[in-house]
Amino acid sequence: MSYEIEFLSVGDSNGDAICVRYGNPLSGFVIHVVDGGYAPTGQTIIDHINKYYGAPKRIDHVVLTHADNDHVSGLLDVVRYFEVGALWMNRPWLYAAEIVGSFHGNYTAEGLFKTIRAAYPLVAQLEEIAIAKGVPIYEAFAGTQIGAFTVLAPTRDRYLELIPDFNRTPTSYDAAEKGFMDRLVEAAKTVVRFLETWTSEALQENPSPTSASNESCIVQLADFDGRTALLTADAGPSALKEAAQVAAYLGRLSAPTFVQIPHHGSRRNVTPSVLNIWLGPPLPEGSKTVRGTAFCSVGVNKPEYPRKRVSNAFIRRGYNVHRSGTGWIRHYYDIPRENMKPLTPMPFSSAYEE
Repeated sequence: MSYEIEFLSVGDSNGDAICVRYGNPLSGFVIHVVDGGYAPTGQTIIDHINKYYGAPKRIDHVVLTHADNDHVSGLLDVVRYFEVGALWMNRPWLYAAEIVGSFHGNYTAEGLFKTIRAAYPLVAQLEEIAIAKGVPIYEAFAGTQIGAFTVLAPTRDRYLELIPDFNRTPTSYDAAEKGFMDRLVEAAKTVVRFLETWTSEALQENPSPTSASNESCIVQLADFDGRTALLTADAGPSALKEAAQVAAYLGRLSAPTFVQIPHHGSRRNVTPSVLNIWLGPPLPEGSKTVRGTAFCSVGVNKPEYPRKRVSNAFIRRGYNVHRSGTGWIRHYYDIPRENMKPLTPMPFSSAYEE
């Protein structure tokens, strides 16, 4: 099966905007859009699809991996512009009745529903646009099939556990203390110079936690006739471990052909053990083995991403690392395109500051 995975430019700040197309000329192609960056990126997606995918009126799937603004904003224009076969997203307010006991105050299920929905105006607006256009909206939990993609995380149970800790939901019984400790950790950070060799990995096994919203990300694994692609969004170690467990249960846990570096290459989203599970252990120094390709979506003004300890970790495990930055980048099989320059992988970094 032919396919192309393209990480589009997201402007100055970090965000995700991913266009996927797969199929063949005889049976046709499926278009699968994952996240939309900030608002201006919506037009970037529209222009890209019109220019390179034959100006279709319809796209098959739109996936919002989680409710952060750098993922949802641009999708408003995308869903307005195209006919959309299905919108896949998890809306936290739908589960208010099941989690109402986790919050301070005298919330009713209806009151909590309204409070949470009001805290996510862009996701609510996306919902309204889809409903007005007759686009079906589906939740996406582990085991859901979206075309060639299988959702590996989150499970529904873990998603419900995470909602009370989202930074936009009302203060839960546990969130106040967690937030105070997180602020102490952030305040204590200083710039440190690191020296790494191939065998001395600076990536931490127990980094400070990423956000609950990030850990709720929809993680997707595609199988394009034996070539696989793992899209991680902003998932953290817990989500990636859960995704690996689901993949193993389905008999599909193996080093992917293509992998998205989570959360723009943040040092809090991957650990050595998680990468070993998904990518395999580090290769011997000097090995010419290439297990796959890794893409990282970063903003134009974010030269520090992906973090060097993160890109080093992927390189050690046999993945060529590429970042989007000022332009869009493309991974493909059997869909050549004229006038495309080959990508140059990022080098291993022996010395850097963080």
